[in-house]
Amino acid sequence: MTQHNGGAPAVAAVTDLKHRVTRMTGRNPHEGGRAATNLELFFDLTFVVAFAFAGVQVSHYVAEGHYKTAVLGFVFTTFAAIWAWINFTWFASAFDTDDWVYRLTTMIQMIGVLILALGIEPVFESIDAGGVINNRVLVLGYVVMRLAMVVQWVRAAAGEPRYRTTCLVYAGGITVAQIAWVAAIFLDTELYSTIVLVGILVVFEMCVPVISEKLADEGSTPWHAHHVAERYGLLAIITLGEGIVGTAAALQAVVHLQGWTVETAVLGLAGVGITFGMWWIYFVVPSGRALHRRRGRAFVFGYFHIIIFMSIAMMGAGLHVAALYLEHEATIGETAVVVAVVIPVGIYLASGFLLYGFLLGFDRVHLAELAGMAVILSVAVVLAAAGVSVTICLMVVALAPALGIVVDELSGGERTRQALEVLEA
Repeated sequence: MTQHNGGAPAVAAVTDLKHRVTRMTGRNPHEGGRAATNLELFFDLTFVVAFAFAGVQVSHYVAEGHYKTAVLGFVFTTFAAIWAWINFTWFASAFDTDDWVYRLTTMIQMIGVLILALGIEPVFESIDAGGVINNRVLVLGYVVMRLAMVVQWVRAAAGEPRYRTTCLVYAGGITVAQIAWVAAIFLDTELYSTIVLVGILVVFEMCVPVISEKLADEGSTPWHAHHVAERYGLLAIITLGEGIVGTAAALQAVVHLQGWTVETAVLGLAGVGITFGMWWIYFVVPSGRALHRRRGRAFVFGYFHIIIFMSIAMMGAGLHVAALYLEHEATIGETAVVVAVVIPVGIYLASGFLLYGFLLGFDRVHLAELAGMAVILSVAVVLAAAGVSVTICLMVVALAPALGIVVDELSGGERTRQALEVLEA
């Protein structure tokens, strides 16, 4: 009598899964045609939720004049999301295998982003109310994202002997930080104690990559300069989408109250002009080519983008504030509304100038350009204080990035080409 082995298919399936797991080794940092993967693009989209939730809270509290709540809540919540994104991006550039284990680990990080997003509103509410800061859900989401990265780093350490020390230091440092974060949420600290505690943990987290890369036996991890630059550019585009949403909200407010008017057209042009101008300015910097030649500037590039991403997201929130004002749902005046857009746009433009200088070198033309942008933004605020409508003032704000575009089109190409030639000589 023949006996059938019922467990054979299951064993075969497990064996097949094992064969589909790719050994995680360092990728070629000079790999031709390297581009963002579908998974990376999908991963980025989850951050739209976090930025949107934070933007809604910021616009709500700014419109009510609760500036401290808006600023502190925004910085705390968006930094957590951006920092986790940065760590994943550089890791993926160096060790992405795209097998089923890598995909599932990435999915866990995406779940962490959604948990983090659900914790954004309680953070803002607790800051505004005073007393103990309610950051438990937000920190939980952050820890989920970061512990998933520990798994990735341990796996890289097991598969790539050349970077084993570096990967293990990454894994160990991140683990220690997450233990500290978990402990911190049970301390029930008030605002200023929370700021100090978070500041210490943030500094520790930001030191982990620096220390880890310094210990690499083969130099830094094998990240791909053009791939990293593309990834940062894609997140910038996604974040700029909040500016388009803010413009649409402002337009909807005007159309609802006044119908389709000349003011509607001007407001739409202003909102899209600001967002489009910021997009254009961002891609003036040839980040991929510059990073390829100046790999030592990786930390400047990576960390400085935290400010850039935050300013983009805050600009979108500022346009939402304008929408609330136009709907007569804001308690602040015209000047404060315009300032809510001017400040993030100004920070963004200054950050773009500094990033260009760090990668390619500073020159007098860029300094004069930045000064001109500052004057334009100041004029927008002065006009608002003089009683000029918010719509016209936003149109003036749009002229600031437009100035940078004009200068770059007239002379920037040649100056950038010469700077790259110096780097590539």
